[in-house]
Amino acid sequence: MLKGKITINTEAIERLFKPRAPAVVGADISSSSVKLVELVDGGGGSYRVEHYAVEPLPRDAVVDGNINNLEAVSDALRRCHKRLGSHVKNLAMAVPNNAVISKTILVPAGQTEDELELQVETEANQYIPFVLDEVNLDFQVLGPAPNSAEDVEVLIAASRKEKIDDRVAVAEAAGLKAIVMDVDLFAAQAAFELMGKQFPEGGKDQNIAIVDVGATMMHVNVLRNGQSIYTREQPFGGSQLTQEIVNKFGLTPEEAETAKRMGGLPENYDSDVLQPFLDMLSLEVARALQFFYTSTQHNQVDHIVLSGGCAGLPGVAEAVSKRVEVHTAIANPFSDMAVSGKVKPKNLTQDAPMLMVACGLALRRFDK
Repeated sequence: MLKGKITINTEAIERLFKPRAPAVVGADISSSSVKLVELVDGGGGSYRVEHYAVEPLPRDAVVDGNINNLEAVSDALRRCHKRLGSHVKNLAMAVPNNAVISKTILVPAGQTEDELELQVETEANQYIPFVLDEVNLDFQVLGPAPNSAEDVEVLIAASRKEKIDDRVAVAEAAGLKAIVMDVDLFAAQAAFELMGKQFPEGGKDQNIAIVDVGATMMHVNVLRNGQSIYTREQPFGGSQLTQEIVNKFGLTPEEAETAKRMGGLPENYDSDVLQPFLDMLSLEVARALQFFYTSTQHNQVDHIVLSGGCAGLPGVAEAVSKRVEVHTAIANPFSDMAVSGKVKPKNLTQDAPMLMVACGLALRRFDK
């Protein structure tokens, strides 16, 4: 007979038998590339970057968020996943902002899930210009309504089924499986939340503009206390810089893209091509902020966070900050994360601004 006291770690037992959320890789398909990010538990409520990879897409394979060449995109996704080096085949993907209709509504508090679902469908009919059978509809309870204790705020989002089906088909053709479908905007916001400590008082009661400058579009999302208060899209992006490099130095578009990222352009590139482009980019940001001021009750932005491929250009934060006179930083949601030995920290820091959506999607692995 054994003597002594046996201590049972009930928390460990609960973790042992608790069903785990399936592992997923965040997969962002933009107009210029496929980006994959895998995050794992770093312990103590932190995350570790286990793998990431970027694979360029052929021109016009994806236009305005629409997948025009399913075979080319699935091939790029397959190559990107192979380079990623992960055994995880489940993907969290996202549809572009312009493919989603979203609306925040008020509903009575205390409803069951079934009652809430029925009311959301009824409300959705008023805001969605499609037959509900043609869309995928989802909703999320945001919390108590600020001006009514009897109501809760609910975010509803809907997208045409074909937009989602295209991404599911791309994953399947690449030998992978899409198990989560999000929205670019929401995924980027989730990644941004990791950066809160970088702002005074965690950004409380401050207007923070996330300005994503991709290949063809500039997306502006102004957040206040974690909620989006303004969004806008403008046709401007890094493809204009690529075309200027082609025109000035006689390179192919593919050579220009590589040179833009890796260097090796003639000495007059900075003065004749890069600086004029940064001036244009800064003007576009100033223009976007002016639209924000004139269409809302707000008259200032406290911080700007630049993301997207153009955020990796040398001197871009300084150029924007000088033009708009607002503190400007480059997005890096991985700054407080550990990094596995398979990831080169210098490369991750350089690519971080373009990985915001993929990072936010990778966080879906930790959904409760």
